[in-house]
Amino acid sequence: MPQRVSSERIDRDDGYLYYLGKDGHVWKTPMKMNTRGRKAKVGSEKIEREEGFLYYIDGNGYVVRTKMNRGGRARGSGARRKAASARKPAKKAMKSSRSKSAKGARSSAKKRRR
Repeated sequence: MPQRVSSERIDRDDGYLYYLGKDGHVWKTPMKMNTRGRKAKVGSEKIEREEGFLYYIDGNGYVVRTKMNRGGRARGSGARRKAASARKPAKKAMKSSRSKSAKGARSSAKKRRR
């Protein structure tokens, strides 16, 4: 569940990407379709970052943070090895029913045409 970090509401303009910069201020930068836009600082509130949190601007225009998902599966876990061994091997392609002599005859006919 995201926590609201800022008390200042940011009004968004179309054609800009909003983010929390390294300096703690909210910035806007033009998207590719916005060719005339310029990068600019938005708002005056400075936000102190904490490690392990993801900061973003929510739909209402406030800066919020949420705990980063740093989970995942442990490397070399037994569950992964069991799953890999439980897989069925791939089916082999069926062999052709033609005999070797028929293949040889056809290739020799190609040679004669050349």
